[in-house]
Amino acid sequence: MSSGALFRLGAGWPRGASGARTAMSDLVVPAAEDQDREPDEGGRVSARSLRRQRRRQAQQDAAEQRYLRRLARANREDSVPHRGSYALGGGRVAAVDPPTMWRATTVQACGLWPFASGSGAPMTGIPLGQHIHTGATVCGDPLNWFTRARYISNPSLFMLGMPGLGKSTLINRMLIGLSAQGVVPLVLGDLKPDYADTVRALGGQVISIARGVGGLNILDPGAMGAAAAKIGGQAGNALAAETHGRVLNMVAALLTIVRGGPISDHEQSVLSACLRHLRERTPEGRTFRLPQLLAVLEEGPPRVRQVTLDRGQESRYRDAVDPLHRSLLGILDGPLGDTFAAETSTRIDPDATAVCIDISRIGEADGQLTAAAMLAAWSDGLGTVAASHALADAGLAPRRWFFTVLDELWRPLRAASGIVDRIDALTRLNRSLGLADAKITHTLKDAEALGSEADKAKARGFVERAGMVACAGLPRAEMEELGRVVGLSRREIDLVSSWSSPPGWAQDGGNEEPPGRGRFLIKVGGRPGIPIRVAITDTERHLHDTNTRWIANGEADRLLAERAAAVRAVTGGDLIADAPDGWRHDGPGRR
Repeated sequence: MSSGALFRLGAGWPRGASGARTAMSDLVVPAAEDQDREPDEGGRVSARSLRRQRRRQAQQDAAEQRYLRRLARANREDSVPHRGSYALGGGRVAAVDPPTMWRATTVQACGLWPFASGSGAPMTGIPLGQHIHTGATVCGDPLNWFTRARYISNPSLFMLGMPGLGKSTLINRMLIGLSAQGVVPLVLGDLKPDYADTVRALGGQVISIARGVGGLNILDPGAMGAAAAKIGGQAGNALAAETHGRVLNMVAALLTIVRGGPISDHEQSVLSACLRHLRERTPEGRTFRLPQLLAVLEEGPPRVRQVTLDRGQESRYRDAVDPLHRSLLGILDGPLGDTFAAETSTRIDPDATAVCIDISRIGEADGQLTAAAMLAAWSDGLGTVAASHALADAGLAPRRWFFTVLDELWRPLRAASGIVDRIDALTRLNRSLGLADAKITHTLKDAEALGSEADKAKARGFVERAGMVACAGLPRAEMEELGRVVGLSRREIDLVSSWSSPPGWAQDGGNEEPPGRGRFLIKVGGRPGIPIRVAITDTERHLHDTNTRWIANGEADRLLAERAAAVRAVTGGDLIADAPDGWRHDGPGRR
């Protein structure tokens, strides 16, 4: 059938699935052109007519091929246009005008778009609690946010808040979770104690330092000395030299506490010569103590005299070493002697799952002994960390990460200026040490009680360099000052300030909790803060109770039994079996 006949028979306008009509020029040829096919008077068809006929036939064949291709495409299911098909149930819609766009400042636009802050809750790290506004689970800790999530550039946490709002409870949860991940918690100076029971429940080591309880030989090279002997070679010699410097700094720090001021560079040189003399003459595997150091100073071997520039004159040597001699006698016969002059009662176990150095038995008024114990604990603990990394670098031990806790920061800061310098160095180098840390205090005003402006500036720098800042309830004036450091919005200041309010008057004489207990605002850089609510389990509550001195008569035995059951629950892996719905875990720290 010719194309013209096809049109005349009423084939009409073919439609595709899209509803668009196929153009007639693509399918048919006008019927008027069929007159060119009539033969001439002699019954012959001219060559011109044949050419036209072939051309029209080729056009018709091409049109039919295009039509078939369009029909095949129209029958495919994935070719329905975005506005729908003309067919029945095709979902055809008219054109939609684009929305009007407006521009405004952030102050004006926030009324139209109220979601000015807040985002998805982070799920990397230790489960901390639930988001106060959304109820989503919030996870985090300085180590996982530094190594895995890359949220922060410094693995450190600084926590502030009024007493009794749950700061150490939140840190205890981090300790349990990180221990389950293979991280070694180090509480280098537990002042209350808040963490000793948790460390025991984790199968860790608790070391007590106090008069008549336990001591620490500050001249003992400890884990660093053992690691240097095990490694040997150039790396072992380098570690031995670092060990010597650490012991020298510890003796100098004790002398600074006794004197109330730093020792001179000349006296440090004399001390270094005495320590080298003792090390060379002490059999391998044995240690020496402060009385032996004092005996070397009294004897005055040539190596030590050479440093004093005595030029063979006894009087010049005595004039040079007598002030140092008197200070060492003050340590031995003074308030620090029986604690730091004897052998170490218990060494830190490098393979322990957790370590807590408990100094809670030192009296509150004994500032010198508290400062010395803190310095000795930090020196011994960080020496253990350095030894672990040195062994790992030599391929003699697996790589381990550590998490240190310094609670009640205000006490060691006020005890001695040497603590400020040591913590300041730690916050700058903890990335290279493979060490995350958490520092806890009440307010920023704790730094104002330090003696010199230099120490105050160093203490304020702890907050500025912290990767995470966690705020419990704080007064508005304190939040205003903190906002100038970490960048808090007005709404965040109002929220945290409301948590510092006291509890209401209980109508039935019951015990109402403060409104801010268990509530924290976590700030990371310039990001909006994450407000969380921590709901602890019964096991955690029994492990950590800072009000044990307020137990009524007859309740002590019951609480001891509950605490023992809590320890068994932790060691058996059922830490939070009694947690509410949504908080079931396969183990501590894993969701």
